[in-house]
Amino acid sequence: MGKDVSSASGTPIRRSGQKRATTLWRDTNFLRFWTGQAISQFGTQLGQLAFPVLAVTLLGATEFEVGALSASGLAAFLLIGLPAGAWVDRWLKRRTMIVADLIRMAAMAAVPLLWWTGSLQIWHLFLISGVMGTATVFFDISYQSYVPALVPSANVPEANSKLESTAQIARIGGPGAGGGLLLLVSAPVLFLGEVLGYLLSAVFLLRTRDNEHRAPAHQRRPLVKEIREGLVFVFRHPLISRIVVCTAGVSFFATLALTLFPVLVLRILDLGPQNMGVIMAVGAAGGLVGAVSAPKIASWIGEGTVIPLGSALSALFLALVPFSVLAPNQLVSAVMLVVAEFGFGFGVLIYNIMQVSMRQRVCPPRLLGRMNASIRFVVWGVMPVAALASGVLGSWLGVTTTMWIGVAGSLACCAPVWFSPLRRMKKLPDAPEKD
Repeated sequence: MGKDVSSASGTPIRRSGQKRATTLWRDTNFLRFWTGQAISQFGTQLGQLAFPVLAVTLLGATEFEVGALSASGLAAFLLIGLPAGAWVDRWLKRRTMIVADLIRMAAMAAVPLLWWTGSLQIWHLFLISGVMGTATVFFDISYQSYVPALVPSANVPEANSKLESTAQIARIGGPGAGGGLLLLVSAPVLFLGEVLGYLLSAVFLLRTRDNEHRAPAHQRRPLVKEIREGLVFVFRHPLISRIVVCTAGVSFFATLALTLFPVLVLRILDLGPQNMGVIMAVGAAGGLVGAVSAPKIASWIGEGTVIPLGSALSALFLALVPFSVLAPNQLVSAVMLVVAEFGFGFGVLIYNIMQVSMRQRVCPPRLLGRMNASIRFVVWGVMPVAALASGVLGSWLGVTTTMWIGVAGSLACCAPVWFSPLRRMKKLPDAPEKD
């Protein structure tokens, strides 16, 4: 893979003349990392299905409580997202991910324990979701900043495609398997699969090797100045700034619509948790198709063009979710939701793979953590607000009306990338900004 050198901050960077690896299938280090994340993703999907089923069907959560539960898991991105990026740039990213995995493992293990002792209440889920969200902030920022340290710059899109492909495979198999298991066991038992996933992720990260070094203490500046540097880079970059505005807007309105998705499926349409698992799995299949085909589609129509196209497609398919309540029977409703989830997943993944790959390639290595944290702060920071708003609007205006507001807003927020140079850009920049 070539020799690494370190930036001024101690973060390993690749030599600009480093050649693209023939294939990442021969990169043992990347394969270890990839394997651990694939296993972890499958376990996570069991928990993703179990959480809303547990809240809605077993604990009788209201629309507002469903929104508050979603918000509690996302609030950390808003509350600590910015300083987390500066801290991650100071820390060893692999070690940070290992600690985050172990914390998430312990938090998830508390759910079945509380259930079996007969003491589980909805406020327990709020607390556990908050702990999970906090650990996930540090894991995700480290994760996106770590990929460029594992593979050459030219292989970053391929690495992201592989990682997202297995994530989508997990999203296909996880909810489907979870739905089947719910016929045999109660929802809290599914959390044990997530516990095992985080444990194995930590084990494989322990076996992954890199040349990353902690930034020397004497080179650090005050935390506020380091945070500001990341924000300035993001909002002054002519392409990244447009992507952030689009992604944040779509994230807000899609969260507004999809927070109440379990209520729509389990209460209004009465499709049951097993069918909900199938719908989620098929949606993940759309994401898998998008993840696998993103590089090929980009070569056909242009790397930049994929970004506005993906954002528009995802918003259009989202409209089928509230449309499903107008179907004449449950079968047609289920089919509409399947198509909606497939198309939405496809659009989101081709959008994400290309824009994330570009961000990783153009950002100076010493700013990767802060760049990713700044974007996560904006993009994910709006989501707990949207989740709470969804709960309030759902109780006030109704579930479907709230979803239609989300659909309209998602379409409108595609404008920053649709009316931009990205739409006609055949090749995205692939070299770091001069630093």
